[in-house]
Amino acid sequence: MREKMKIDLHSHTHHSDGALSPKELVDRAHNMQLDALAITDHDTVAAIDEARSYQQSQKRPLWIIAGVEISTRWHGFDIHVLGLNLNHQDAGLLARLATQSQAREQRAQEMSAKLAKAGIEGIYADAKALAGVGQLTRSHFARALVKRGAVKDHEEAFKKYLGKDKRAFVKPQWPEIPEAISWIREAGGKAVLAHPARYDLSAKWLRRLLVFFAESGGQGMEVTHPQLAPDLKRQLASYAMEYGLEASAGSDFHFPGRWTELGRNLQFDSQLTPVWNDWQRPAA
Repeated sequence: MREKMKIDLHSHTHHSDGALSPKELVDRAHNMQLDALAITDHDTVAAIDEARSYQQSQKRPLWIIAGVEISTRWHGFDIHVLGLNLNHQDAGLLARLATQSQAREQRAQEMSAKLAKAGIEGIYADAKALAGVGQLTRSHFARALVKRGAVKDHEEAFKKYLGKDKRAFVKPQWPEIPEAISWIREAGGKAVLAHPARYDLSAKWLRRLLVFFAESGGQGMEVTHPQLAPDLKRQLASYAMEYGLEASAGSDFHFPGRWTELGRNLQFDSQLTPVWNDWQRPAA
């Protein structure tokens, strides 16, 4: 599937840490005139059927691609791996994502206990209310802390309590990268390294990550997202070609805002092979 499309392969709904419902996300995709949208919630595929069901009532076509964003660990870093164009009803995948959800819940309980020791009691209920139907994440705890007045903003919540080695930090129990890649590929999807420029890695360590990812069966990497500096964009494109990884493009959309939007500024070098190169678009 090589025709020119306006595509965004990284977005979130309120089933993880996004602000919009699947219906609202589909509406936004139409407003931004997208042709294809991958919904990639953290460790859950709960939004896919809801979004596709709603899309069936729309006059304008939109290809909703089933996806997920799986949290992994690598040398002490949280690394996110996207699974794109997969079978979101695959029994093995669903069982593994359920394990991820349990790990998230356990971590949330432990963070809540640490915050209570720091004098902030009952924050779990506040964060859970903010999460609603979604996966409970540190971002929900940060929002709850801001709402309580315990911190002034999201950034302070992480600097004071939730960031690595801070008072309420709990080391996540995520799978290794090769394991997540195998989950995705066994469900018929493509494994794509999400936002490689955001991991605070030196050039040497980023290269190590990309080599390991490719050797572990990873098939693609995100090479662009909104606000990415031109020189860094060129560097990521160079890495994709060097390590034989297909190119993906995604906004990592969570909510409407000044700095990010569905489908905005996601063009990349035409020499790269798009991750969607061999996908078959379903009949309308």
